[in-house]
Amino acid sequence: MQDIHGTTIVAVKKDGKTVVAGDGQVTQSQSIIMKGNAVKVRRLYNGKVVTGFAGSVADAFTLCERFEEMLNKYSGSLMRSAVELAQLWRSDKALRRLEAMLIVADAQDLLIVSGTGDVIEPENGICAIGSGGFYALAAAKALSENTAFTAREIAEKAMKIAADICVFTNGNIVIEEI
Repeated sequence: MQDIHGTTIVAVKKDGKTVVAGDGQVTQSQSIIMKGNAVKVRRLYNGKVVTGFAGSVADAFTLCERFEEMLNKYSGSLMRSAVELAQLWRSDKALRRLEAMLIVADAQDLLIVSGTGDVIEPENGICAIGSGGFYALAAAKALSENTAFTAREIAEKAMKIAADICVFTNGNIVIEEI
């Protein structure tokens, strides 16, 4: 079976709120929609942390589980958990082969964690990953700079725009807010 992937995750931090939104599409190869209602945005650590994941499904689940382990190990410290996961991801032979990315957020921080060992805090409080990530990112930036919409409204509208453009993104959107 070929890799199964295709998703869009966008996160917006504004006015003390952080929203992570993701679509529900899982795609096999370039032409088959395997599932339309997957949940790729989840709450962790007693609901205090939200994560969204993109990439190969099994790989993304594995990374999400490892991240949750780190949160438990480091008492919910988002930055410390993200850095430790990135270091483990880069150094562990099995994890190094995983093809996925995470957006993680709590009430204070918003981060992207990549397989190359990067932990990136977006400078403007907006980030996106996945097949339609660039579409959602551009839409969210434009909406943030030119409207008075809330973080939730920006994330939802950015996901709808990405779903209209990207064939690997659908309109079945899951939104979590902290």
